[in-house]
Amino acid sequence: MSEKITDFKVNYKKLKIFEEYNTSEINFPMVLSVPHSGQTFPDEFLKAVKISLDELRSNEDTFVDELVKPASEAGIPMISMNIGRAFVDVNRDKIEIDPAMFYNHPQKDTPMGRRCRVGLGVIHRISAQNNNIYDGLLNYEEVCERLKNVYDVYHKRLQQLVDKCVKKFGFCLLVDCHSMPSKICSIMNDGKNIEFCLGNLFEQSCPDDLANFLKNELEKRNYHTTFNCPYSGAFITFNFCQPRRKIFTLQVETNRSLYMEENSHKKINDFQKVSTDLSASLKALAQFLLDFKI
Repeated sequence: MSEKITDFKVNYKKLKIFEEYNTSEINFPMVLSVPHSGQTFPDEFLKAVKISLDELRSNEDTFVDELVKPASEAGIPMISMNIGRAFVDVNRDKIEIDPAMFYNHPQKDTPMGRRCRVGLGVIHRISAQNNNIYDGLLNYEEVCERLKNVYDVYHKRLQQLVDKCVKKFGFCLLVDCHSMPSKICSIMNDGKNIEFCLGNLFEQSCPDDLANFLKNELEKRNYHTTFNCPYSGAFITFNFCQPRRKIFTLQVETNRSLYMEENSHKKINDFQKVSTDLSASLKALAQFLLDFKI
């Protein structure tokens, strides 16, 4: 990144941070989170970056909100991020910031995690094509505004929904919904592409019975489903998991090639089938939870 400065100021009053569905009355001890399907970027941000909108969108989980919305319509509360992941990644810890991205960061020697080091922290430095998003150093104060007005807003509402679920049912399963590039889904040695991956932090984030139930539901519909490979769960899965409070988490990753053309961000003919199958599996899990004893 060059030493020039890329500075801008966003009018957050113009932005709707998230959508929520069926949150007024919770019918099941389950909450759906879709943190990466947002397609909206502030105009001020778009004018300041050096890559195209299409390339910015390559970082997102396109259409995942639409894939699982039929499950929400059965009475499962759902929150879906509107803002693009390349602007703020709400599935990262707020401390995953690279000080080298800023001309005025107060601590240049801040330790960084692996994702942050490669440019995919809470503020992405690179696109999915490994190109720099910015052509200069950022204003740290502007990024703090992003976190306050986008990141914190999403997490606060998600926590409220989880707490509401616990209050009514005594426990909650938070299902964090994502998609994964088809390229990474061919890493298995048995010749079958991964179609769904369930991340439970290697059996730490929810009871085995819950994860196994969803895996069986997907496999009944003939989808090759794995645990924790290639993804075991990220920040939301880890941060919201509180077994002592009976809050459990499960990350669901869907192979993008099942339902979309990845380069053009367009749905394919099988979109409706995948949405129906995934949503039916989630609804079956929600029904199972009603009789589940913690």
